Amino acid sequence: MKTIKITYIGFVALLIGLLINLSSCGSATEDQGHEEAKAEAGHEETPNKEVELNQAQYNASDIVLGTFEMKNLSEVINANGYTKLPPQNQADVSVFVSGIVRSINVIEGEYVQKGQTLATIESLEFTKLQESYLTSKSNLELLTNEYERQKTLNIENVNSKKVLQKAKTEYEIEKARLASLKKQMSTLNLNGSDNAISIMAITAPISGYVTDINIKIGTNTETGKALFSIVDNSKMHVDLSVYEKDLQKVKAGQSVRFTLTNQDNTEIKGKIFSVGKSFENDTKSVAVHADILNDKQMLIPGMYVNALIDIGYNKVKALPIDAIVKADGREYIFVLEEHSEETAHDEEEGHDHEDGHKHEDSHEKAFHFQRIEVKSGTVQLGYAQVTILQDIEPNAKIVLKGAYYIQSHLLKSEGGGGHEH
Repeated sequence: MKTIKITYIGFVALLIGLLINLSSCGSATEDQGHEEAKAEAGHEETPNKEVELNQAQYNASDIVLGTFEMKNLSEVINANGYTKLPPQNQADVSVFVSGIVRSINVIEGEYVQKGQTLATIESLEFTKLQESYLTSKSNLELLTNEYERQKTLNIENVNSKKVLQKAKTEYEIEKARLASLKKQMSTLNLNGSDNAISIMAITAPISGYVTDINIKIGTNTETGKALFSIVDNSKMHVDLSVYEKDLQKVKAGQSVRFTLTNQDNTEIKGKIFSVGKSFENDTKSVAVHADILNDKQMLIPGMYVNALIDIGYNKVKALPIDAIVKADGREYIFVLEEHSEETAHDEEEGHDHEDGHKHEDSHEKAFHFQRIEVKSGTVQLGYAQVTILQDIEPNAKIVLKGAYYIQSHLLKSEGGGGHEH
């Protein structure tokens, strides 16, 4: 009986011990959960990070600073097309008579003015034409005098009307012949001097750039064959293809923004001046013509473009896509701090070093960039809508180009044991 009582007491003691142990484990688990929650909360808080660049690093990174641009990225129509030159701004230079090329005065790519001599050719037909012109000119003088004499005689009833009519007819025929020869000489840039020449200058019909030269010294020119080609790119415009579903939204006067497909993201602006009235081939698209407003780019005909036609006025804050960097699943931009000034390596003037030498202040300009979290939205033509998730100054200088260099510098600093500012 005594043994049973002792066993019962031991069982109760064991049970109480287990309950105390479970209670303490539960408390530890709860405390651990609180610690993990705190750690997780601390992870979600992303403190601002600073990056410092010295002058050499800043120069090497090709950083471009700027601010937000207001752009319409949503109420737009996407279109593709190419640069095009009107036919009246292109010219082929040819001759009306055959001859031999004696000189070429220009090279491909050279800019020429209207009327400038491009080349000279020699031909015997020039001398024949001038001979005919001078002969006709002399004949006209004789026939003019004869016609005037016959008119006077007719008034005095000395001759018949038949004789007067014949004189008049001969005079009119020669007059027309001389005018025709004069026009031919003018077309060939020949003058009507008494000294016949066999060499003629070939001149530029428009101002522009020489794109093709199809002759050499000694080439035998053929009538109607192009010797030179000239283009005037000042009237370049863009032809865009707009599909049937968007056609009713496009009107003359709307703004167009486009970038060159195979070039950088430089934005070129334009304005629609004409909308086509028929479909282009079997594509069910209509050609929309737009003038180029900022023609500072080196454009040539046939360049492919990606374009946005603004059909609304919903403008948002936007930055170039190169200004946004991603890290840890988030998006950031870098802002130049206002007080990026000179940093003194030796703060005290005339600081004595251990070697006993006295060094003057050594100053180096330092650039401090603060990383700011953002959220991007619609992306069009190399620009993205940006929402700032932290407060910055209205006139803050944002890194538009070179953000990836700053981010890599930050990662290198962190990975190499560098500290965050």
